[in-house]
Amino acid sequence: MVTWEQVVVLGSALPSVEESTSYNTPALKVAGKTFARLRTEAEGALVVMCGLDEKEALLASGEAPFFTTDHYHGHGSILVHLELIDEVQLAEMLEDAWRIKAPAKVRKLRSVVKN
Repeated sequence: MVTWEQVVVLGSALPSVEESTSYNTPALKVAGKTFARLRTEAEGALVVMCGLDEKEALLASGEAPFFTTDHYHGHGSILVHLELIDEVQLAEMLEDAWRIKAPAKVRKLRSVVKN
């Protein structure tokens, strides 16, 4: 099971990430923009930004960690059950979400770090 603390560690490996809040819940932001946030305990799950095509593919895959609700219909984000996702897969999703929200100059920092 992945914990919020592990999400923070994974997200903090990316440039300019800050731990913050969004809708009064813990969140990860880049340049002030949320790319992942923990929903309330009553709601459960992690909200991760993604493209609509990716969301559709993840939901169609039928993989257990991924779901959505009517509230997120048409929104570029997917809900993830932390107790069901592999840490490696989540790290990839967080990086993709970070790329969606990070400004170009910050994304370039990631390219420099990887090379």
